[in-house]
Amino acid sequence: MSFIDVTLSLLEGFSITCVLFILTLVLSLPLGLLISFCTMSKFKPLKAVFKVIVWVVRGIPLMLQLFMIYYLPGILSDANVSFWGGIDNTFYFKYGIDNVGCFIATLIAFVINYACYFSEIFRGGIESISVGQYEAGKVLGMKKSQIFGKVILLQVVKRILPPISNEVITLVKDTALARVIGVIEIIKVADVMSSKGLIWPLFYTGVFYLIFVGLLTLLFGKLEKKLDYFKV
Repeated sequence: MSFIDVTLSLLEGFSITCVLFILTLVLSLPLGLLISFCTMSKFKPLKAVFKVIVWVVRGIPLMLQLFMIYYLPGILSDANVSFWGGIDNTFYFKYGIDNVGCFIATLIAFVINYACYFSEIFRGGIESISVGQYEAGKVLGMKKSQIFGKVILLQVVKRILPPISNEVITLVKDTALARVIGVIEIIKVADVMSSKGLIWPLFYTGVFYLIFVGLLTLLFGKLEKKLDYFKV
């Protein structure tokens, strides 16, 4: 294969990486905020349940979570991995896989994992705001939702942006784990090539990750500058 052919094939795999990254981010951020509210709840049973869930998810390696999401439903239903089967996809069939069930399982695992990590970042940011600001909002006659949306939220965003950006960049690299249950992301495509004697594409994939991470770093840098007017 020529350099151009390899690049085009890797770009196909990288498109799957990008889709997994975007969907995980879009779904896990609001879910993480919801979980953070649960872990800060004054209703102790609810708080305890979600504290345990976050502890378990953060304590188990993401790779093991992928295996659990992918294999356990089939094992429990005595259907093996066919639980996630049945959706045809030409791109996956090209590489020997006739369904995208593995992608759906991967997305679920990634969303749950990152939602729990994001929830702790949100919780830390929300709890770092002084009580006086809540009290000031009440004095002004604002409702709790107004206080949070107009006073607290933007300050929280300013404080949590650096750790959030770090997790987002980690997510870019973690997408490579999806290959362990058959998702055809960029490294899996390169691995298929290496099985045919073409090794250098494996190292070439690093260029794609570096460019992607570089663009994200620039983006978060600009966002931090825009929020500089918040003195925290």
